[in-house]
Amino acid sequence: MKLATFRTSGNDAPRLGIVQDEGVLDLTGAAGVPGTMRELLAGGDAAMDAVRRAGESGAAALPLGAVHLRPPVPNPGKMLGIGLNYADHIEETGMTKPEVQMWFNKQVTCANGPYDGINLPAVSSALDYEAELCVIIGKRCKHVPTERAAEVVGGFCCGNDVSVRDWQRAAMTMQIGKSFDTHGPMGPWLVTPDEVGDPHSLDIRCTVNGEERQNSNTRHLIFDCYDAIAHLTKAFTLEVGDVLFMGTPAGVGAAMKPPNFLKAGDVVRVEIEKLGHLENQIVAENAECVIG
Repeated sequence: MKLATFRTSGNDAPRLGIVQDEGVLDLTGAAGVPGTMRELLAGGDAAMDAVRRAGESGAAALPLGAVHLRPPVPNPGKMLGIGLNYADHIEETGMTKPEVQMWFNKQVTCANGPYDGINLPAVSSALDYEAELCVIIGKRCKHVPTERAAEVVGGFCCGNDVSVRDWQRAAMTMQIGKSFDTHGPMGPWLVTPDEVGDPHSLDIRCTVNGEERQNSNTRHLIFDCYDAIAHLTKAFTLEVGDVLFMGTPAGVGAAMKPPNFLKAGDVVRVEIEKLGHLENQIVAENAECVIG
């Protein structure tokens, strides 16, 4: 199934929907279906069965063009990214292959919709894209062995680990440079594992203004999705709705000679086989002071 979080107008509360053909069926009020994606995932098989029944009801779907898609999980508890997880990206950066998985936090306030604008920061012009597979956790878990990690996956989606390179390099943790507002586009929806099949055989691609910049396949991940879950849950609990950004292949703007960073007006498209695509325009940030 493809499950979306969306709004029908700028002011209404986010709603859950199931994507069918070129439309989204609003699940609001459907029997047994919770109100948010995190609640739906936490509801397990019973909640998913209720979604399937609603999808088979024959009710009319809203055209996708008539709704505003939000991140599948608008309020993840954690957003985590892994660095240097494709060999060709390691080569282009001139760094060495990590012996241990390299994880960093993306602040959850950077979560952004699949077609919303990405801010060009007022404090930097070193804005870069990173096409990534995202794993959405579906069950609270700790100490999960690799061979059982698939059991805790709620779904997959496309992600763009937007990076402000000068701020990223200014601190060892990379956290601030990975967490500017709007710099975590995800979506366009959550695709359940049964529809994805093997997440480690998906084509992944990124274009900027129609020009191809990245083209790879998730089979080239150094540490795969299940390795990631096993490693992270040795340290802390992963909770329903947490999002893991699984790293980017070669082709980032920072590695070009000379570096080719994003500018206002650029359109970045991230596509992953079976999952759909993101398409976000770069917009100059409004640097007005906001308090309260």
